[in-house]
Amino acid sequence: MYNMTMDKHAKHHTQLPLFVEKDEDGFYVVECPLFGGCYSQGKTLDTALNNIREVIDLLLEEPENRNILRLYHPQELSLHTITV
Repeated sequence: MYNMTMDKHAKHHTQLPLFVEKDEDGFYVVECPLFGGCYSQGKTLDTALNNIREVIDLLLEEPENRNILRLYHPQELSLHTITV
């Protein structure tokens, strides 16, 4: 998880789930499943994480996305994979 600021006026932080994959070209692709269509990428993991932070900051300018974040209180997060 990557620690994200709730919004520019918030006094606390909310941890958001992020999926990170390294693609066949060596780029890191990051998705925040909390917000539809919230993707970014970068040549390095640090760049990809900084880029997704910028995307999320832009998304949080919209009231409906701030409401999604406000209502987000998971008790547990885990990622599992299966082989098919």
